[in-house]
Amino acid sequence: MIDFRYHLVSIVAIFLSLALGIILGSTTLSQSVTKGLQRQTAALAKSNEEHRRAEDRLRTQVEGDENFARTLAPQIVADRLKGQSVVFVETPGASNSSIEQLSGLAKNSGATVTGRVTIQKKFLDDDQASTVDELAAQLKPGELAFPSGAGTYDKAGAVLASALMTRDGANAGREDAATASILGGFRQAGYVTTSGKPGQHATLAVVIAPSSPYVSESGDTDNKALLSLAAALDGAGRGTVVGGPTTSTQEGGLLAALRDSDTDKTVSSQDTVDTASGQVAAILALQNEMSGKTGRYGTGSGVNGYLPSPVPAAGGNG
Repeated sequence: MIDFRYHLVSIVAIFLSLALGIILGSTTLSQSVTKGLQRQTAALAKSNEEHRRAEDRLRTQVEGDENFARTLAPQIVADRLKGQSVVFVETPGASNSSIEQLSGLAKNSGATVTGRVTIQKKFLDDDQASTVDELAAQLKPGELAFPSGAGTYDKAGAVLASALMTRDGANAGREDAATASILGGFRQAGYVTTSGKPGQHATLAVVIAPSSPYVSESGDTDNKALLSLAAALDGAGRGTVVGGPTTSTQEGGLLAALRDSDTDKTVSSQDTVDTASGQVAAILALQNEMSGKTGRYGTGSGVNGYLPSPVPAAGGNG
C-alpha cells in the first residue's frame, strides 16, 4: 500500500525535476541570447566603422570642393559686375565673416563696394515702431512718395533705400546732403551703424540674413520689417540679393520668410552664402538681377538650383 510519505517524496521529486529543467533550460537560452547579442554588437560596430569612414571621406570631399571654389572664385566672377557698385546690409545676428568674404568677392567681380549698413536690434524693437514711423516721415526726401497703405517699415525702408541706392549709373558714387541727413538721423536714433561710404549710392545691394532664426513672439514682425527694407533696396536700385546660411531657411528664418512672401518675386535669395561656392552663386545672382531675373538658389526646399541656370555670361553686366 502506498502511504503518504511516498506521495510526498514523489511530489518533491517532481518539483525538483521541474526546477532542474528550468535551470538547465534557462542556462541554454541565456547562452543563446548572449551569442545572438554578441553577433549583433559586432555587426553594429562594423556598420558604425563603415559609416565613420564614409563620413570622413565625405568631409574630405566637401573640404576639397570648398577649397576648389575659394581658389577659383576670383577668376569665375571676374568682370561680372564691372562698372557697378554694391552696398552691404547686415541684419541683427548676421555673420560678419560672410560679409567680409562676399565683399572681397564683389571687388573681384569689378564692382565698387560703397560700404556697410548694420541694422541694430533697436530698429526692430516693438516699442520703437512709432518713433521709426515719425523718423521716416521727418527724413523723407521731397521727391520720394510712399505707396498707398505703406506701413511703418515700408516707409523706413523706402527712406533708407533712397539714401543707399540708385538705378542711374551716373549717380552712383555720389553722396548728397539728403543722403547724409538720412543716414545721420538713423545713426543718431541708434537704428543703424555704418562703415565705409554707404551713402555713395550703390546700384546693387546684398542683405545678409541672421544666422539663426528669430524665435521670439515678434520674430515674424522682425522678418517682415527686414523684407520691407530688402524690397525697397531692390526697387531703388538695379537688384538685391538676400543671402544667408542654410539655417536661415528654417522656420523663423529670414530666407524662409522671404521665400514665403511676395518679395520673393523681385528679390533673389541664396542659402549657402557662408560657403565659397555659395558666395560665387550670390555674385551670379546679382548679375542676373540686373537683367530682371530673380531666383532662389542654394540647397533649401523649392530652390531653382544651386546657382543660376544658365549661368550668365562673363562680362555681361546687364
